[in-house]
Amino acid sequence: MPESRYDAATEFDRQLDRQLDRLVQLGYPALAGLTENAFRDLLTPLRGTAVARAADLPAPTDGRVPFLLVTTRELVPVQERIALTTLASKRKPGILDRNFPADDLPTFDPIKELEVPAGPGYLLFDVDRGEEYRNQPPSTALADMTERGRLPITIDEGLAFVTLHPPALASNRCFSLVGSRCGDKRVPALWISQGAPKLGWCWFGNPHTWLGSATADPIRVGLE
Repeated sequence: MPESRYDAATEFDRQLDRQLDRLVQLGYPALAGLTENAFRDLLTPLRGTAVARAADLPAPTDGRVPFLLVTTRELVPVQERIALTTLASKRKPGILDRNFPADDLPTFDPIKELEVPAGPGYLLFDVDRGEEYRNQPPSTALADMTERGRLPITIDEGLAFVTLHPPALASNRCFSLVGSRCGDKRVPALWISQGAPKLGWCWFGNPHTWLGSATADPIRVGLE
């Protein structure tokens, strides 16, 4: 049977509205210092820029989504966003690993290969948790995904993935965020600890059987 496809004009609107609703329910407007209406007005313009790109994308699965509304640290700090993540059907809030000091987070920026739009939010397409890269070091995964025309995702994008699609993070289905680096050999990653998401880091050259490397379409659509 053929893969199901989205009707871009209707399904994209619905999905974007659901993602906006989820962020509002979690309290993102207040954390950003905005009213709910101002928060929606800030991000809703993304709808008109991406309908065409959504048209040919397959329906979501646990490990893959056609698009994500990504909010950045310009809007809400990483520490506050990780605390608002949960696993699917769970309530325990996500945490920052003790080996990942909060003052380290601002030093992890998108790698030069990514063209991340400036501003408080943007759209990321065809996001996959990268199960095929389990038990491969991020260095190997990065080389392979680049050869295939895909790129890794960042901390902001990983948090959006788990926030807006909690099934993405599951037992033995965790993922590195190779798109954020700080100039050393550390690679951020999202995994599960004591029944909750945890943002930590692993080494660029070390494999883990439970850790893949998430990927996405290289094109990101910003507000401008």
